[in-house]
Amino acid sequence: MKIAVIGSNNVDLISYIHRMPELGETIEAPDFRLGCGGKGANQAVAAARLGSEVLMVTRVGNDIFAENTIENFRANGIDDKYILRTEATSGVAPIFVDEKSNNSIIIVKGANALLSREDLENAREDIAQCQLIVLQLEISLETVYAVVELGEELGIPVLLNPAPATPELSLERVKGVEFIVPNETELSLLSGMPVESLDDISNAAHVLLNVGIKNVIVTLGARGVLWISQEDERLIEASKVDAKDTTGAGDAFIGCFSHSWMKNGDIAEAIRVANVYAGDSVTRLGTQTSYATAAEFEERTGERV
Repeated sequence: MKIAVIGSNNVDLISYIHRMPELGETIEAPDFRLGCGGKGANQAVAAARLGSEVLMVTRVGNDIFAENTIENFRANGIDDKYILRTEATSGVAPIFVDEKSNNSIIIVKGANALLSREDLENAREDIAQCQLIVLQLEISLETVYAVVELGEELGIPVLLNPAPATPELSLERVKGVEFIVPNETELSLLSGMPVESLDDISNAAHVLLNVGIKNVIVTLGARGVLWISQEDERLIEASKVDAKDTTGAGDAFIGCFSHSWMKNGDIAEAIRVANVYAGDSVTRLGTQTSYATAAEFEERTGERV
């Protein structure tokens, strides 16, 4: 049960604020945290903490952040053979979290943008030993397309998290993925359709289905998750929690979904458990620091993964 996560790592620079400043305004933030993040790394860590064997393919920079990032992967039991050093800055993500736990994020790709088709080819033999490939958009689009092609060549299902979403993504070139997991905003951008109501979201998701993608899983925050395939459509409710920090909740969901689906092959059950796991993560501050191990998750929620 091995997952290849091909994508990004970042250093999260998290400021906890009362409100966003106006243009030209300077305000004081009451708290700050520095942590390891990036959508790829977050999803890899969540899956690894739950018990999956994870191979990470990514690039770090040549700055003070790189060694800490590599050590973090090792500490979480993630295979670091293809965590590649680059003559560039590491990726960083300044994050702002307000008192209602809403967040705004700026992504600086840095070394992540240099992950290439050649890097994939060098890792091909090890990727071929995996049963699922997890992918995001914090690397170059040409590398994203190369990952999808590689998955098809090797017969390995691919989960694409189209974040941060871009209208430049070619749905035609990613139509071979098994799962696409956008949030509402990302779905609207990819489909060109409104997402005001559940009917709107369903119609927008069918745009992706009609391209050829097998499963569209739309994360809706407190409303839960809408899963649509050619055969089925289900709204799976979110667990109700007292949210303190929603940063990284989507990545927690994907990491847990990947682990659970690999383990039991049941999409609906994997979504249900991943909803609970993501809900648990938002009750604590931080990104990866909020992700539970399998034992912690069972102790807090009674759920086994």
